[in-house]
Amino acid sequence: MKNKWIKLLLLAGCLSVAATSFAVEKVVATVNGTPILNSQVSKALGKRTNTPANRAAALDDIIDDMLVQKAIADAKISVSQQQIQQIMHQIADQNGLTYGQFLDALDYQGIGEAKFRQQIAHQIIMGQVRNKAISESISVSREQVEQLAKQMYNDAKQKGTLKTVTAPEYLVNHILIKTNPLLNDTQAKQQLTSLRADILAGKTSFADAAKTYSKDYLSGANGGSLGWNFPEVYEPQFQVMIKNTKKGAISQPFKTKYGWHILQVVDTRKGDRTKDSYMQKAYQQVVNQQAMEASKDWVKTLRRSADIKILQK
Repeated sequence: MKNKWIKLLLLAGCLSVAATSFAVEKVVATVNGTPILNSQVSKALGKRTNTPANRAAALDDIIDDMLVQKAIADAKISVSQQQIQQIMHQIADQNGLTYGQFLDALDYQGIGEAKFRQQIAHQIIMGQVRNKAISESISVSREQVEQLAKQMYNDAKQKGTLKTVTAPEYLVNHILIKTNPLLNDTQAKQQLTSLRADILAGKTSFADAAKTYSKDYLSGANGGSLGWNFPEVYEPQFQVMIKNTKKGAISQPFKTKYGWHILQVVDTRKGDRTKDSYMQKAYQQVVNQQAMEASKDWVKTLRRSADIKILQK
């Protein structure tokens, strides 16, 4: 009977210890659903005094580390040995050492080549993760840029420092042929080649051909005219063809995402892009300002997109 009571007392003691351990092991926060335990915070305290302020700081350290590790995993950055080798050679050159002397210096300092390579890889990864986090934190609205551009433009005008910026502007006609189940790329290109030959031979005018054949019905009704525009308003392929086509000439058939085209550069002039240049300056200023703020503590930028819940500090 005595042994039975001893066993019961021992069992009760074990349950009491277990209950105490369980009570201490609480979830104090979650980061994107992943729990942070009280014991993790206690461990992160290290030699710091166990005060509410220090525990909060230790918890922040854990959260930051989790977010950085997640950012590294999400970025899926790989560093090749060739990259590392190139950097190591650059470091050796910068210090006036041969590569062999550089490796000897690492050994002398107790670092070793393998460890140094790991450090370089880590720095490359952290640098790319940092840049990615900063770039993703930048958010620029059109209203914000327009307001700053207007302010910069008016200030320059008032101070007499406003400089007119001009750029080539083009008056362009075009004819568009779209492919369909009955008209493939080869046939569309051939149709435009024939139209171009007829226009050059004087059998028809560009305007008449556009009105009859162009599938861009808005410009087609106006003889193919797209009006005066800067090249940047068009598709990249269209921009290139405008810039490479002489005034009065008709381009060879070319393809964009809209279909097949030929175009005619009717005229060119210097267009005023002063306000556009201030829009660009304003945009760059806003981006640079946000990037500068984010770079001061880029880990904080990771918190903006994270689901962090503090349950107990």
